[in-house]
Order: sequence, then C-alpha cells, then structure tokens
Amino acid sequence: MFMLGYIWTYIYTSVLRYWLKWFIRQATGTCELQRICSGYKPGAVRTTKAEYSLRSSKNKVLRGALETNKDNLEQCVAQIMKEKNVKPQKDPLFKESLHICLLQITGNSSLYISVEDLRKEVFNSENQGHEAMLLKLWDLLMPSVKLDSRITKQWGDIGFQGDDPKTDFRGMGMLGLINLVFFSENYTEEARQVLSHANHPKLGYSYAIVGINLTEMAYSLLKSGALKPHFYNTVLGTPDLRHFHQLYCYLAYEFDKFWLAEEPESIMEFNQYREKFHDVVKTHLQDPDVTLTLTVCSKN
Repeated sequence: MFMLGYIWTYIYTSVLRYWLKWFIRQATGTCELQRICSGYKPGAVRTTKAEYSLRSSKNKVLRGALETNKDNLEQCVAQIMKEKNVKPQKDPLFKESLHICLLQITGNSSLYISVEDLRKEVFNSENQGHEAMLLKLWDLLMPSVKLDSRITKQWGDIGFQGDDPKTDFRGMGMLGLINLVFFSENYTEEARQVLSHANHPKLGYSYAIVGINLTEMAYSLLKSGALKPHFYNTVLGTPDLRHFHQLYCYLAYEFDKFWLAEEPESIMEFNQYREKFHDVVKTHLQDPDVTLTLTVCSKN
C-alpha cells in the first residue's frame, strides 16, 4: 500500500497536477494562485495552499518567490502576475492577498533565523546586558526578596539547578533567558502564579529549567515547520521574535495547567509528561484554524 501511495503521489505531482491545473485555467480563466487567494479567507489554509502551489510550480519565478526577502516582495508579486498573466483590473484583490501570503511564508523562514541566532548566543557573565537581564528575571519573579549575591543558592527558588544560572542556558543560549524574562515581564501575575505552582511541595517542578525545556520545544516546533499554521492564523504579515516569545508564554502557562491536572507522582516523571504535553500541542497544530494564544491580558 505504501508503494502504491508513493507511485500515485509521484504520478499526480509530476504529470496529472499540471494538466489538471491547465484544464481548470482554461475553464475558469484564472490561475491556481488566483483561485486560492479568492477561494479562502486569510489564514493557514490559504497560505499553506499558496506555499504548496509555489513550491510545486515548474516556473522558476514562482519557486523563487519562497526565497525572496521582504524588501523585494512587491517586485516579486508583480513578476508572478506577469508570468501568470493576471490583470489587476480583473482581479483587484489578488495582488494584496498574494503579498500577505508571501509575507507570512518568507517571514516564517526569517523568524527561524532570528530564533536560531539567539539560541546560539551564549550567556556571558561579562556581558552587562546578559547579567542585567538575568537579575531582571529575579526581580520580576521575587520582588520582595533580594539576592544575597550574584552566585547564590537562592537561584534555586526560581528553578535553576545550581548557584550560577549561566550553566543552565547552555542548550538554548540567550533564547531561554529572553523567553523567561518576556513571560515574567508581560504576564507578571501569571508567571508568579506558575512559579508558586512550581514550588508546590508535592507537584512542584523546577520553574526555570522547565521553562528552558519548553523553549527547546518551541524551537523544535518552529524548526520543523509545525508552527506555520499558528503563525499563519495569528500574524497577518511577517512574524517576528515577539510572536515567538508570545508562543512560549502560551506553552509555559498551558504546561503548568497540564502538569497540575495530570498530578505526576514525582518530578522524575517529567520527561514522560513533557512528551505527552508535546503530543497535545502537535495535535492542536494539525487543526487548520489553530491559534496557540495565551488568553489572559498582557501588559503590552
């Protein structure tokens, strides 16, 4: 059955799809991209179909649109309209609709590059900006408690493993710290609530370490392309780092609710429940109307 499916897919994409598109164009007078842009509302379904159409095209101009940078998108749209003989007076909405799709598609690739750069940025104790951000995290979460010193066991109170948190950022670099600070700064009440749950005597977990782990989850989902439907539905344009940080906030808040509802026997079962939560998120992302958005009000 697998081999038959593979053969059918190959025949369809290599031969049948081209002739089917040609036939429909002759019948309707519109190209596939026009039909997609006019037939679907803005969001994941429309942009995903447009992306597939561009990627599957035999036309170099259309395939190249997926690699175009933001500054050249208008010119790219004009070239596509010329290649497909789309007349603005006959389809006045097509230009803007395709432009939005391309902003989302190329923006997702740009976002991954930005996220990867932060992940590769190593926390440096000699960098005043890095140090200030770490201390800001403490002040946001523990406003009534002062640190005895920069290196202290107190860091364990917000879920770091040792006396110096810098060692915990090795896997996710500055991306892990920035996400923790973003959540604490923009959803302060919720972050403190999650921290209080993390310090529960029976159901507790390491707040900061789990947060960094959830950053890795968000990063992996972005890298695999699984987050595209979410961003295509929630950002009518180019997604940026703030949108990624917002997604992390959703994961941090929802994981806390999930953990408490599941009532694990101990923190030793974290990996098991982490994967279970991961599966829940991936299932949500299969919904074409998915929006992984924290519903409480942020400060901004």
